[in-house]
This record gives sequence, C-alpha cells and structure tokens, in this order.
Amino acid sequence: MENSQKGIHHITVLGGDGQRTTDFYVKTLGLRMIMKTVNQDDPSTYHLFYVNGSKQPGSSMTFFPWPMAVQGKPGSGEATVVSFSAPAGTEGFWADRFGELGVDFDGPFKRFGRNVMQFMDPDRLKLELVFESGLEKVPAWTEGTVPAEQGIRGFWGTKLSIEQTEETGKLLEEVFGFEKKVEDGNQSLYQTGADIGNAVILEKVERKQGTNGRGIIHHVAFRAKDDEEQEWMRREVMNRGLRPTEQIDRHFFRSVYFLSPGGVLFEIATDGPGYDSVQNEQSLGKELYLPKSLEHRREMIEKRLPVIKI
Repeated sequence: MENSQKGIHHITVLGGDGQRTTDFYVKTLGLRMIMKTVNQDDPSTYHLFYVNGSKQPGSSMTFFPWPMAVQGKPGSGEATVVSFSAPAGTEGFWADRFGELGVDFDGPFKRFGRNVMQFMDPDRLKLELVFESGLEKVPAWTEGTVPAEQGIRGFWGTKLSIEQTEETGKLLEEVFGFEKKVEDGNQSLYQTGADIGNAVILEKVERKQGTNGRGIIHHVAFRAKDDEEQEWMRREVMNRGLRPTEQIDRHFFRSVYFLSPGGVLFEIATDGPGYDSVQNEQSLGKELYLPKSLEHRREMIEKRLPVIKI
C-alpha cells in the first residue's frame, strides 16, 4: 500500500440552506463547486460537492443540505473539525479576507508545529486552515474568488473526538495507511505521505451526547486506489469484527460504509472514475447530475429542488 496515495477521500456534512452553503464555500473560501446532484437515498434533497483546482481525492467537501434542520451540537463518537490546507505565508491574506468578509476567526496559533486558524461556516461547523509549505504543486481553483497563490489546496485533515482511541488508531495504521506521528496531551496525530488529506487527529474525550442536525459531520471517507484495494480493505475491516456494507456505486466513485470502533461513520471510496466520467467540464457543478436510474424522474426532481446559483 503506497503511503503517498492514502488518506482522506472526502468529508460529508449535514448542512442547512444549500445556497448559503454554496456562497460560503465558493465565494468566501474560493473552492470550486464540482457536482450538483441528489442524495441517492433521498432524491428530493441535494448532494453538493466542492473541490480544489484539480478535483482530486482529498479535496472534496460534500453536503446534504437540509434547510429546515435544527442546529446540531457535536458530541463524542464524531468527527468534529474539518481542516483545510493553505500555503504557508498566506496567514495575513486570510486574516485580512476574513476581516473584510465578517468571518470571525481565532489565530493563527501553533499546533503540531504548524500555524492554524480556526473559524466556522454558516451552520457552525468547526473549520480550520492549516498552513503548510510545499503545496505549490497542488492546484488551487484558478477561476474562483481567491487568487490561486493563496488558495485552499484541499483537506489537511479532520479531528475525531472519541472515547477510546486505540482501536481506531490501529485501523488508521493497518488498513488506511496512516502512521502515528506525535502525541500532545489527549490528541494524537496520524499522517500519510499524500500531499493533501493526509492527517487525522484522534482526540480522546469523555462521553458527551451530541445532537444531530446542520453543522454535523455525517461521515469521513478514506481513499482506495481501485476496486481491488477497496475489497482488500473491506475484508480487513470485516476481519476486525466490524460490519462493512457491500460496495455501492456512486457513479463517480464506489463506496463501502462501516461504523468505526470510535463510533464515527467511515467510508472507503475509490479514487476513480472521477467527476469527469459523468459530466463534461462545462456542465460540472452547473447542471444537475442524475444517475441513469433517476433520469426518468428529472422533471419532477428539478421542480422540487430549490435553485442554487454560483
């Protein structure tokens, strides 16, 4: 298993209003809206995807928007923070940008040897910018609201706030290709050699009851190179007494889901075939994509969905 190709594939969040979410991630953070589709388990609602300049695994932030959802409160057994990678030296740019746009933020401060800036999205999801050197080779979105030199390159990682960290740590190391790097108090940093999406912080916490709703992370997806590697990972998960699903075709990648030892919903997602396999460049993020199984219902589905403009 090549460590440089391992890490986070995407992170999916329960959001509120889809237009408000799009405005924040596209206009404020400068990401590209790459996919406007529906929740395949509930086609009456959207599934929205935002990425970096190359659409690569490790950069996809996705949302199930529920405008009427209550405000969620994170608890234990959840992923609680999404951290993006931004180039070292752009801290001043982002501080100025957030100040101009009225985004409250804390930092930058040091954590695990890196500068970190914390803020929230409109649904109070905890977000971070982690400033890293060597990101120049990872494309930012060049047609967005943020100059490419300062642009977000994808994920740095996520934080899992769980009661028992040992079994999840073993899973990260033995199945997902991470290495434990350092401990600091109740937090342990695990990383791969990938350019983006390479970090998971395991935070050992006391039991705390959360409330599901908007601003809550639904699941964290980890990369599998292809179907063969995904099936190997699925068997490894099963051998640890966990209960993964069968493979589910999401059309631009294929998915396996299971509940991790710490209680967080994990997904194993294939790197391909990618967003370009289902829509052309001009349609990506602009026209509603529907899988063939739903295409005959397009007129009814489009009438029920609110308009989202970029």
